[in-house]
Amino acid sequence: MAAKEKENFKEVLWKSCDKLRNNMDPAEYKYVVLGLVFLKYISDKFEMKYQDLKKEGDGFEEDRDEYTAENIFWVPKTARWAEIVAKAKTPEIGQVIDEAMFEIEKENEQLKNVLYKVFSNPNLDKGKLGELIDMIGSINLHSKDHKNEDVLGQVYEFFLGKFANSEGKNGGQFYTPESIVKTIVGCLEPTKGRVYDPACGSGGMFVQSEKFVEAHSGKLGDISIFGQESNGTTWKLCKMNLAIRGIEVDLGKEPADTFTNNQHSTKKMDYIMANPPFNVKDYWHKSLEGDVRWKYGTPPEGNANYAWIQHMVHQLKPTGTAGIVLANGSLSSNTSNEGVIRKAMLKDDIVDCIIALPDKLFLTTGIPACIWILNRNKANPKHRERAKETLFIDARNLGTMKDRKLRELLDDDIKKISETYHSWRNKDGQYEDEKGFCKSANLEEIEKHDYILTPGRYVGIAEEEDDGIPFEEKMEGLTEKLSQQFKRSRELEEEIRKNLASIGFEV
Repeated sequence: MAAKEKENFKEVLWKSCDKLRNNMDPAEYKYVVLGLVFLKYISDKFEMKYQDLKKEGDGFEEDRDEYTAENIFWVPKTARWAEIVAKAKTPEIGQVIDEAMFEIEKENEQLKNVLYKVFSNPNLDKGKLGELIDMIGSINLHSKDHKNEDVLGQVYEFFLGKFANSEGKNGGQFYTPESIVKTIVGCLEPTKGRVYDPACGSGGMFVQSEKFVEAHSGKLGDISIFGQESNGTTWKLCKMNLAIRGIEVDLGKEPADTFTNNQHSTKKMDYIMANPPFNVKDYWHKSLEGDVRWKYGTPPEGNANYAWIQHMVHQLKPTGTAGIVLANGSLSSNTSNEGVIRKAMLKDDIVDCIIALPDKLFLTTGIPACIWILNRNKANPKHRERAKETLFIDARNLGTMKDRKLRELLDDDIKKISETYHSWRNKDGQYEDEKGFCKSANLEEIEKHDYILTPGRYVGIAEEEDDGIPFEEKMEGLTEKLSQQFKRSRELEEEIRKNLASIGFEV
């Protein structure tokens, strides 16, 4: 299936599903749609294996071990998609699906307390639910067009983004725009080792990491994935998002606060990628006083930005790297010890790169954002000549408007950012400063700016191309044009006065 055709297919499917929403809030309806997509996925995977075993003729098609050996969820007879479809037009269909979800959880330990049982909700029109089942059923995992494609995974991820947008500000709690995730993954290039996100939302960082490994001919088993999420419903979304793609992940035993209940405290990570909530004011707890993670200074109790940064530094291996999306205020704030912490981090030479992002990338917030790239490996001979230097990239002019409200970074934009970073970071790279876009600054230069890390301070303004017209000639032409515009303005003013006078108004 061609890329454009796939996008059209997903858009049509989304519009069809959204029409069936009736009086349900998008925040509730997403559990209905995503729950059905997940149920269809595990049932299809089960059915494909079931048919293969049936063809072999050995009678093992109902043998659970045949499925679990290939990491395929065991789906009880009453929960299989064919059974759901058979009862789709009955009044009790909501209860049938809820019971199917209970049965699947009971038979698969890793899905315990993960699936949504919301289909009996009286606000959900059961006739509309039957139509929705038909709609989701149109995604055919057995089609030749879909061979070796993660179709349902793509639909799930696409719907996550759509629901995040439709929910507005609240949607940002579980979804990071794909182009931002791709930018971080492109800079860090996770290939082997542990990948961690301490505020993982619905798991977008993990999905893109797996895609990166696949695209570079690596083995999915070469990376181990760890995450944590405090919101219970988002934690479930993440579990389902990763399960639908066959990605194994350790999200801890339960949803939990990363600061007060760090479920991965004993592990050190090779890569950390995160988009923690911006400027959180109520994160502090008295148990965090004197925490071992505050290596560079105690973060302010009224803003979690530097708590997130230091938590991630603490979790990194000595050779690890991190990419963190934060509000732009983190680059310059000097309140409540933040400036002191930032200065200590720079002197410790852990801040590798700062990327200023364009506006309108987040539909859920208008707060300007940036990416911090942290590197505990700058002493490595491959990178040593960049010791005590930080790369600044001003990407605010990149990106394309998808519609009137939302911008996205295109693949060429992401490539420009990541290739600039890699050419600077690697000893044999062909890096050069580019006025208005990138600048490598040493600690002495940064000190002159009071350790403020706003890229615009360093990269300057891009020079405009010389059009070959002498300045005097250009000014003469502009002055003449302005004179004509003033003259036309006076003429229009006189016409307006005359028209008003003709109807009895004097101005």
